[in-house]
Amino acid sequence: PLQFATQSLTMSHLLQPTVVLLKDGSEQAQGKSHVIHNVNACQAVSEIVRTTLGPRGMDKLIYNNSGNVTITNDGRTVIDLLDIVHPAAKTLVDIAVAQDNEVGDGTTSVVVLAAEFLKQAKQFIEDGVHPQTIIRAYRTSQQLLLAKIDELAINYKNASQSTSLREVLERCAQTALQSKLISNNREFFGKMAVDAVQQLDEKELDLNLIGIEKVAGGSVTASELVLGVAFKKTFSYAGFEQQPKSFIKPKILCLNVELELKAEKENAEIRLNDPSKYQSIIDAEWNIIYKKLEQIVKSGAKVILSKLAIGDLATQYFADRGLFCAGRVPEGALKRVCNATGSVTQTSLGDLSDGILGVCGKFEEKQIGNDRYNFFTEVPESKTATIILRGGAEQFIEETHRSLWDALMIVKRCIQHNDVVGGAGAIEMELSKYLRNYSRSIKDKTQLIISSYAKALEIIPRQLSHNAGLDSTDILNQLRYQHAKGNIWCGVNIEDEDEGTIDAIKAFIWEPSLNKKSAIAAATEATCTILSIDETIKNAKAADAANNAKAPIPNAMPTGMPSIS
Repeated sequence: PLQFATQSLTMSHLLQPTVVLLKDGSEQAQGKSHVIHNVNACQAVSEIVRTTLGPRGMDKLIYNNSGNVTITNDGRTVIDLLDIVHPAAKTLVDIAVAQDNEVGDGTTSVVVLAAEFLKQAKQFIEDGVHPQTIIRAYRTSQQLLLAKIDELAINYKNASQSTSLREVLERCAQTALQSKLISNNREFFGKMAVDAVQQLDEKELDLNLIGIEKVAGGSVTASELVLGVAFKKTFSYAGFEQQPKSFIKPKILCLNVELELKAEKENAEIRLNDPSKYQSIIDAEWNIIYKKLEQIVKSGAKVILSKLAIGDLATQYFADRGLFCAGRVPEGALKRVCNATGSVTQTSLGDLSDGILGVCGKFEEKQIGNDRYNFFTEVPESKTATIILRGGAEQFIEETHRSLWDALMIVKRCIQHNDVVGGAGAIEMELSKYLRNYSRSIKDKTQLIISSYAKALEIIPRQLSHNAGLDSTDILNQLRYQHAKGNIWCGVNIEDEDEGTIDAIKAFIWEPSLNKKSAIAAATEATCTILSIDETIKNAKAADAANNAKAPIPNAMPTGMPSIS
């Protein structure tokens, strides 16, 4: 009997039903191997973008299903176009976008740093260290580094060596452009970026008020900065060529009004008892538009711009009276014209007083490449600018646009934040040395983790030298030696292989301290997020509607449409 009881107990244990929580086909991954799998995915993303880092970084050619080709070495653009589907690796996409929005430059650096932090954490995960221990040590390291950057940063307004604000801005812009396709013309575009940003309102610094027009053809050095507004000639009707194309000190009227004879689209119905009255209705429509046009002419405006269409009747009417008009003007261009000239966009024509009209010193229409452009220049209090980019190939102009945008963002951040640090991997090496020394004062296991975080920072100078074709191990040994001697701004010299190192501050390789602070903070946060994931669950897609159908309720009344059978 005892043997039978034991056997029945064993059998009852085997017969216990399994608990099913997830739909059939759901995928579930968890444990140490899963964390390592996520780390490997992030490293794969880093392997793609790391070769684009620095002045000697390579470019990536990416084309999609529709045949669009993009040639770029901008980290954010590459990661965006990769269309990453791995859920953990998407975190790297987010930090690249955040870095681009916050600073404008350093998108490749932030991805490479995050992947290196994860690589250093991987060995501890494999050895059985709890992820929360690593996360805690990484967060401590981050706080120490952000404080150290503030301590090391040079405030150019209070610096002993007097440097003009313009000089600092140009050097920071040139450093941002040094790793781009247009690095050979960095002085030309650096000056252009500073001139454009200094046109803006100092309090707002809204970069959307800097228009960038791309015109294929010509040399890249034929690009120009217009201290005012320029936009491409809009669609025009017959009579446009009879209009004058140049004015001196014209008054400018900006409208959001359609100046066109409108066909009735709303199925309007008019019933007439007397057919002779039909003409009066036609005349009323014409009188409405003629009244609008007369009001515009009486206002004294010489240049009329509208966001909506200006029809053939209005175009000819203005041409007969020696006025210039353009309809369907892009909203951004119209906003910049208003900012530059002081015009106020009108949605009705009831009160066209001098107060709402704008003025500029000169208006003209000029040919650039194959297109014509409208220029509003000689505006003394202009708070806007336009950059016209030239270049041979469309892909080259697009990359020039991306590069110049990075430079504009860097100049903006330099004006807002007065602190700069040395680039060329100098700041990373100094932070690494500081963190290594700090880790030796800790007695628990976080000493090793903080030391590995410090080692991860060396990936930036290592990759810079590797991409330049130099011996990265040799260069790093030299850098460690120089920083141990107290040369805090010693960085990678990619120009002279024999020299190996260079003083980044003396060589004018300057970056805003915000760039480095944001990169380290974003990379650390991304690393901590990925390390804290211990399980991934992917819900099954329904193979068909039957799989998603609700379970039938016993003895329930039938639902749905009644059927006759």
